[in-house]
Amino acid sequence: MSSSRINALTTWAAHQHGLGVDAIAIAPAGGDASFRRYFRLTLPDGTTRVVMDAPPQQEDSQPFVTIARRWHGAGLPVPQVHAADLEQGFLLLDDLGSTPMQQLFTDDAAVRGYHNQALTLIADLQNRVSPTSLPAYDATLLGRELDLFPTWCLNAWLGLSAPDSWTALRAELIDQALDQPVVCVHRDFDAMNLMVHHQQLFMIDFQDAVAGPISYDVISLLRGRYRRFSDEQFAAFVAAFHHAARRDGRLSPRHDAATFLQQCQAMAAQRTLKVLGIFCRLTLRDQKTGYLARLPHFLDHLDDSLAGLPAHGDFARWARDTLRPAVMARLNEAEV
Repeated sequence: MSSSRINALTTWAAHQHGLGVDAIAIAPAGGDASFRRYFRLTLPDGTTRVVMDAPPQQEDSQPFVTIARRWHGAGLPVPQVHAADLEQGFLLLDDLGSTPMQQLFTDDAAVRGYHNQALTLIADLQNRVSPTSLPAYDATLLGRELDLFPTWCLNAWLGLSAPDSWTALRAELIDQALDQPVVCVHRDFDAMNLMVHHQQLFMIDFQDAVAGPISYDVISLLRGRYRRFSDEQFAAFVAAFHHAARRDGRLSPRHDAATFLQQCQAMAAQRTLKVLGIFCRLTLRDQKTGYLARLPHFLDHLDDSLAGLPAHGDFARWARDTLRPAVMARLNEAEV
């Protein structure tokens, strides 16, 4: 980040509080996989805020502002937007601290407790906000995401072609997603995007929210970066969510427990394949580091998901016998 941009951000943040730049302190507070960067602003009375720097040439902050204000108005736990300058790409937000949910996975009881709390938050999101104003998570978008896997993971990084079984799997995963009730989907409901502040979970990084399948955020949570649940644990979480969704009307009787579990497995396969492609794209195109090391974890997720889709055993065997060895060999080469 250039010194001129830091100066502009500092001047803007000070102006929002009617202060001179010498009266405030700004320090880096992290970044993410995008071009966004965050700074913690400390005011003379000790109050803190977070300033988001989202260069408008690379990031459109309007969706974040619109969604944040709408969700905050619905009583959902998201940072309040205190000020926004979309031309410069500066946003002034609540400071939710520095504790993402995964930092509190200290033992099995904490893991279960926080995941149950997060599943309740997904239900709150789906119940309190209509998805009608959000972009549709339609067949085109689902397919475009799936195609990141052969484009970036197979072709660009591994030099492999997709197996013949890919076509049928791709079609099935899209159909299974579209057969679900449409709700408000955060789209990256991962432990790293759930901040624990005053014992409550707050959602961040929701600018890509869409109107899409009811299971998507459940899968983002349960098959994310930080845990691999056993088949029994995964099924228990899904069953609890299914029971609550049936009770409050988000799921109809047509979506019985077995049907919903299979749809969750299909949704998990779709998201995991997308993630494998995105991590390779972040590495190859964007020169981001650290993402390739996470591929084996998501290969485990892929195995777990495909095991719940027995009609696609050919692809599951290819993933086990061809994809995984190729990934591991490539990672070993990178360490040499």
